[in-house]
Amino acid sequence: MRVAVMGTGLLGGPIAERFKATGHQVVVYNRTRARAEPLRELGIQVALQPKEAVRAAECIVLVLADAAAIRSVLSADPVRKELAGRTVIQMGTIGPSESQTLKEEVCAIGGDYLEAPVLGSIAEAKAGTLQVMVGGSQEQFVRWADLFRSLSREPRLIGPVGKAAALKLALNQLIAAQIAAFALSLGFVQRQGIDVETFMAILRESALFAPTYDKKLPRLLHREYANPNFSTRHLLKDVELFLGEAKGCRLNTGNLDGIRSLLQKTVGLGLAEADYSAVYEAVNPAQGNGA
Repeated sequence: MRVAVMGTGLLGGPIAERFKATGHQVVVYNRTRARAEPLRELGIQVALQPKEAVRAAECIVLVLADAAAIRSVLSADPVRKELAGRTVIQMGTIGPSESQTLKEEVCAIGGDYLEAPVLGSIAEAKAGTLQVMVGGSQEQFVRWADLFRSLSREPRLIGPVGKAAALKLALNQLIAAQIAAFALSLGFVQRQGIDVETFMAILRESALFAPTYDKKLPRLLHREYANPNFSTRHLLKDVELFLGEAKGCRLNTGNLDGIRSLLQKTVGLGLAEADYSAVYEAVNPAQGNGA
């Protein structure tokens, strides 16, 4: 299958690698070309222009930061003309209404569109163990099943376009809630002079435990947030998307409003591109960090 991956950031690059490793013909495009160049060494074609990538593929996989980035890549007339007769698969995290609008725009120019946001990080992308959630028709799901299985052991059809996007936001809201709650409990335990491993041992044996706590614990203890799997900036973007959609559903989002403030403060500390666990700096500041 000929696949164009648009966006080779933290997740887009590994997704392109996985497609190549599972036998697909892959071309990539990234607005910052230097970030795509390492993929050339793996035998992946690096396009200089988005039109070049689209023209070389039968489906275009979008792994871009947000809806604005998607439009900046797809809206130019030379690209739009190439989309006719091709399928766009949106794998980033955007709002359900944004995804539905993209579908309308792509279909209006003769293309096809579905969404397939993923849950997981770089390691899962390279291993093909991402969770792939598809928003589209049964026919589309079957048609692109081999591509989805390159990334996931069990891709799931969630419903029509917009449903998978909404589910992805619900899951990313949990990411934000978990790290904020864990950072607060860990900071409290430390400031009370309680042994951290005692805290963790009890937590691991309880129904409260989530594997992400062990995964993020070393980062928090050492205040080391480099080489992120998911950045603070992107988590803040997803929280803001969730808030907009949830308030439209008349849900009380008071707890998430507070988490958004913590993420905003973390970004203000210069940690926008750091791993999202850097929210610990806003929850439990080190001496001299605004405590």
